[in-house]
Amino acid sequence: MRLAGHSRSAAVGGHYREFENLIERGVILSRGAELYVPLAELKAVTSAETQPITSLEAAERDHIMRARQAAKWIIGGPAGAAAKLGMKRTTLQSKMQKLDISRSS
Repeated sequence: MRLAGHSRSAAVGGHYREFENLIERGVILSRGAELYVPLAELKAVTSAETQPITSLEAAERDHIMRARQAAKWIIGGPAGAAAKLGMKRTTLQSKMQKLDISRSS
């Protein structure tokens, strides 16, 4: 299937396969000359898809901060931020120092 005047990458903001599947499903479900498109089956765009791209360092910093908050600012131990991030406590401490992350950040 091809949209007139559109390339695969430009079609529907990069969600070409989802759009293609939706149209194919509509063709299967439709009766007669009118195309029924099941719009209720479209998934909503998540906030992650609408957020601007940041630098890798900023994304890493944000991810570490969220893990620390989820762990109630505990770094080590089985419920600590390091365990939640799947890394050793010393590795997390090193990354935090490199990214200038402290509890007051």
